[in-house]
Amino acid sequence: MKSLLASKPVLWFLFLFNLVVAAVAPFVVDGTQGVMTGVGMGVVSLGAGVSLFKSRGQQQGQHGRGSHHQRI
Repeated sequence: MKSLLASKPVLWFLFLFNLVVAAVAPFVVDGTQGVMTGVGMGVVSLGAGVSLFKSRGQQQGQHGRGSHHQRI
């Protein structure tokens, strides 16, 4: 289950879907429930976005090692 949640397509879905719901929820659901739904979905979206950003940095670090060749 952990590997599924860490895959890029799932992280992108969580990031984008929850971001849209967080932006729309306060206008669709009245009162405090709408605001709290938006906040909760925003936190999930933020977590997925941070995971995407961290995985991007790790991939760049892996490609950067040993890829520099000295030219004569």
